[in-house]
Amino acid sequence: MMHFHIVTLFPDAMRAYLDESILGRAQRDKKIKISYYNPRDFTPDKWRRVDQRPYGGGPGMVLEAASVVKAAEKAISKSKGKKAEVFFLSPAGKQFDAAYAKKLAKGKKDVVIICGHYEGVDARVKKILKAKEISMGPFILTGGEVPAMAIVDAVARYIPGVLGKYESLEDERISSSETYTRPEVLIHKGKKYRVPKILLSGHHANIEAWKRRNSGLK
Repeated sequence: MMHFHIVTLFPDAMRAYLDESILGRAQRDKKIKISYYNPRDFTPDKWRRVDQRPYGGGPGMVLEAASVVKAAEKAISKSKGKKAEVFFLSPAGKQFDAAYAKKLAKGKKDVVIICGHYEGVDARVKKILKAKEISMGPFILTGGEVPAMAIVDAVARYIPGVLGKYESLEDERISSSETYTRPEVLIHKGKKYRVPKILLSGHHANIEAWKRRNSGLK
């Protein structure tokens, strides 16, 4: 079973998405497991404060190293002797893509994802944990929670039994950018919008050719 360990200040916000629909069912069916570790639970500060002003000046606050490292080490200790892969979310990291997701799904059973927030996480966290930097794209978000959920979602789809059908994996079949369902004719504000006739033809070869043209594949 793939076990995702997420270090985050906002576990409840993540549960709202990850405990629903396909991923929620995958957890109930024990195909995946998701655990959360809040750095606020690992700080001696009575106010549970985990952010500090950055050295060298600058706007915003930085997540302190000690509490984040302790939270991550707690996650790593749950890997039952197996070497967990630790990821540090950063726009400067290796680009995450479908190939990376598939590799993780087939390889590691314990994945630790550290979510930054505010102006980021003390850089010593990455050095201490020997974490791999990973990026969801050339942009910056307010926190690492959204990328972390995207990683869990993308990896989980490659775990056998998570999706209802193997054919649901878009990169394993020809997928058009256009999909349609009932009704055959949709009337909106007096205008008729029809399903393309080719999809109603029952001619599988022609339908696959149409999908290929609309998928951008040659």
